Amino acid sequence: MVLTQGMAMLALGAAGGYALHRGLHHAFRAPRLAGTDDPARHGVQAQAVYLYTENGKQVFGWYCPPSSRFRGAPAPALVAIHGWGGNADGLLPLAHVLQGAGYGLLLLDARCHGRSDGDSFASLPRFAEDLSHGLDWLGTRPEIDPTRLAVMGHSVGAGAALLAGSRRRDLAAVISLAAFAHPEEVMRRTLSAWRVPYRPLGWATNRYVERVIGHRFRKIAPLRTVTRQHAPVLLMHGERDTVVPIEDMERLRRVAVAAGRTVESVPLPGATHEGRDADSGESLMDQAGRLIVAFLGRHLPAPGAAPALPAPPGAVTAITG
Repeated sequence: MVLTQGMAMLALGAAGGYALHRGLHHAFRAPRLAGTDDPARHGVQAQAVYLYTENGKQVFGWYCPPSSRFRGAPAPALVAIHGWGGNADGLLPLAHVLQGAGYGLLLLDARCHGRSDGDSFASLPRFAEDLSHGLDWLGTRPEIDPTRLAVMGHSVGAGAALLAGSRRRDLAAVISLAAFAHPEEVMRRTLSAWRVPYRPLGWATNRYVERVIGHRFRKIAPLRTVTRQHAPVLLMHGERDTVVPIEDMERLRRVAVAAGRTVESVPLPGATHEGRDADSGESLMDQAGRLIVAFLGRHLPAPGAAPALPAPPGAVTAITG
């Protein structure tokens, strides 16, 4: 009888654990926004591509070769990735500006997003894995210079770009759009919005998520990875961002400067987290694109590009390591 009761308790515990596992995966899964946009609508020349990433999965990308006006020597190029629940289509306005300035681009749908394969879960480290495979793919293109590659990301994708930049020494630039400072803080804000007390439930949830994704938040936090960059970094953030406070950008800048990294930080007046004007709702991606081109002109100039403008005063510190 005791054995039967014990087995019943174990079965109930297992069932409860499974229900918790499924519930958390459902709560935190990335919404999948179908890709329906046409690059030509943005004046972008692009072709749809699929490439392999981790776990035998395939990710979708828009490959935007450098403008024919700059053909000749192999061009520098960027791999860019969206934020949580986004897709590559949302980066097409940036592609218009960058392609026109002589850069090649690969805009990726992360796993579990857009047109890409699903996987057991999506996470910041998996975004970074997809970015890394995109870099490797770009490096095989004959029109692209494999020694002059950069990464760019938005929100979670920005955290992934910084994580990739901390791991790879072959990058020429890293661009972060609206990165958060620390995933623990993001989770705490989310759980607070759901009225989940941090102690003990929120704390336990965060530790469970760490176990599922296989990474401690403190190890993948932009506050840590921005100090371990091997290339110049551009941090951009909307002043009217209500999802991730713009103070996070300043915190990232401060720790990067203290670590002796080359970093520029640029606030976008009036911009929301999605890169739109908070009052009119109009996209500010063209403005962001021009600032990115200016930054790249100082660190990763395209063939035939105009002389680069100097960085804003006090924006740059010497890189070490």
